[in-house]
Amino acid sequence: MDTTKLITKQAVAKAVYEAIPNVACVLPCDVKRSLAEARKAEGESRGALVLDQLLENAEIAERDCVPICQDTGTCWVCLEAGPDVLVPGDVFAETDDAVARAYSEALLRKSVVRDAFFDRTNTGDNTPAFTDIHFSEKAGCRLHVLLKGGGSDNASRVVMLPPGAGKQGILNEVMDCVRHKAANACPPLVIGVGIGGTFDKVAGMAKSALLRPVGSSAKDERTVELENELLDMVNVTGMGPGALGGKTLALAVHVNTAPCHIAALPLAINMGCSAMRRATFEFNAQTGEFERVDTETGE
Repeated sequence: MDTTKLITKQAVAKAVYEAIPNVACVLPCDVKRSLAEARKAEGESRGALVLDQLLENAEIAERDCVPICQDTGTCWVCLEAGPDVLVPGDVFAETDDAVARAYSEALLRKSVVRDAFFDRTNTGDNTPAFTDIHFSEKAGCRLHVLLKGGGSDNASRVVMLPPGAGKQGILNEVMDCVRHKAANACPPLVIGVGIGGTFDKVAGMAKSALLRPVGSSAKDERTVELENELLDMVNVTGMGPGALGGKTLALAVHVNTAPCHIAALPLAINMGCSAMRRATFEFNAQTGEFERVDTETGE
């Protein structure tokens, strides 16, 4: 019996269309929980006032169905397909239409220009969406929708280190990026780090790391140790929430690693701001549609 699942462009577009207004206005449960935990740990620092404001802002946004942040970002749609699914070549063919309708109907700010250099006029509908397909050994199909603001992306970095730079070179580069750019990315942050691959792949690895729920553990113990070391180094700077002082500059550091050329050590750092607006969906073969995954339970 053939159990292969067909992912349709209509199912992808429907999930994106329905996700955008909610993602723009409702902070994921894991992010809200982490902000609340950071507030408890902060004590009476100036950063505590920032966290109070962020939590209040999230509550107002969810209650009144208004954007968490005025920068409603670019729309990144990532399809993660397992070996038991079929993905047609036009799977994203209706995604731009879904994005345009969602941004217009929800009255979200449109922030995409026609060409980065030759024509910086606004497209008027926040398209095109930025789309990716990743193939996975895990069965099934997952769809990720991320609204990424300009401030956090602008605070990111890609660098090709020499292999001899090693772990210390990676630590130094991450911390240099944090000291110079974290304040502009609306902390407390979720920091995605990619190590390995190639120049064009490592940035995607760092960005994909932001999709992991805050507080979840990496599968590899060595990665867990590196993430914890980086998080401690970031937070010991004392920059804190809003970079106004305090204990929590970052809620988490998530690291993805991959093979690379013997002569290379690619590194990417992708900042995620305090308004980590994302959603993950799992494909239901029985209904032919994507269903939202809870960011706390993974179900």
